Amino acid sequence: MDVRACVRSAGRAVLDMVEREWQQPLSAGELEQRLDQAVEEILEGELMAELRAQPPPPSQQPPAGPQVPHTATTTLAAAACGPLEEEEEETPESQVMDAEDSAAVKTILLSLTLLCERVSYRSVSRRFLLEKGNIHRIFFSFCQRVNMLAEKQIRWPVGEEAVDALFPLLSPEKGREDEEQSVPRVLGVLGHARIPIRLPIGKHDVESTVPEVKRMKKEAHPDSWLNLELVCDRRGRFLHCRISRGSDVDRGIALRDKLKQHPELMPPGSCLVARAGYPLTAHILTPYVAASHGPREELFNKTLGEHFHILDQALARLRARFLRLRYLDIGNYDRARAVVLTACVLHNVFVDMGQVVREEEGVEKEEAVNQEGQEEEEEDEEGVHRRVAISDWLFKSFESGSTCDDVRTGVHSYVR
Repeated sequence: MDVRACVRSAGRAVLDMVEREWQQPLSAGELEQRLDQAVEEILEGELMAELRAQPPPPSQQPPAGPQVPHTATTTLAAAACGPLEEEEEETPESQVMDAEDSAAVKTILLSLTLLCERVSYRSVSRRFLLEKGNIHRIFFSFCQRVNMLAEKQIRWPVGEEAVDALFPLLSPEKGREDEEQSVPRVLGVLGHARIPIRLPIGKHDVESTVPEVKRMKKEAHPDSWLNLELVCDRRGRFLHCRISRGSDVDRGIALRDKLKQHPELMPPGSCLVARAGYPLTAHILTPYVAASHGPREELFNKTLGEHFHILDQALARLRARFLRLRYLDIGNYDRARAVVLTACVLHNVFVDMGQVVREEEGVEKEEAVNQEGQEEEEEDEEGVHRRVAISDWLFKSFESGSTCDDVRTGVHSYVR
């Protein structure tokens, strides 16, 4: 079979179809791009069809790369090129569909390999028998399609769903019901992480001397990482995701303003908890940051601190599953952002399916270190009053012995 002639004729057919759909001729650059894409898809389809036609040997080993559960493959295949169809009687049309489905599964496995393993494009090229240029294009096309699911997969709970997601700030062993209502319930934990990326050469001063460029490479440039701001629920599922440049100093300000404009997003008597450095508001509770504070403030800080491990654990699992996030060798901000958002979307997909990975040790400490040296947090009057009221109630409960043992133990040790 003359593959080149077949590809050329098929590519022209695809281009004619696109021109009819757009009802206008394509430019030379658009024609070349569409032809390249058509050639890539046809070659992949032929390759997968040949592989499916070969009967597997009895001692065939599982394919290299991350093993994805069938449910995850179905979900991700739907994101890549539509839902997979169930097996039916073999027909010429079904064979074409099978080839397309196989290409979708291959796209998913290839993309997950790049996300979950720290491997080079050359290594993936040998593993999947594809050119490096095609792998690059397939991977970012997959990320763009998964990004389209972000609003559906990473969403803020509303109504009964939000009420069901609440969990107590403090669970006293005993206490009057009216006192328990004085303490808000938590909707989620707010925090952030830094994802290192390759700094574009254009970020360096063009007129700088060579020693100056070397000095800048040794220092951390603000745009050499991405800021990943997250809110996660008690299951570790992301409810909010904001990705920005490293030079963006907005630490929860946009979320604060959004909650002020739409207070209905927070159920009555609920709050978010966050570490120091985030704005203190009626909806976001943060610890006391004064250099010296007494048992009342210490008790409040310890109560909030009991929940920070939820976000730390979610971030640890995100990085343990998607090793590519340790360092993105990508100098383009939009593409780096697309990769990080893809990982966050897939994180929620796997959480919903109950697929849990074991987080790595030391990540929680790293997140805690990132919070040090923050500027004085912003405070509004309503947030200050709410924090004082909760602190007073907690300390009153502590003195009466109605708080839980671990909190009382922590404050006892502080008083001593």
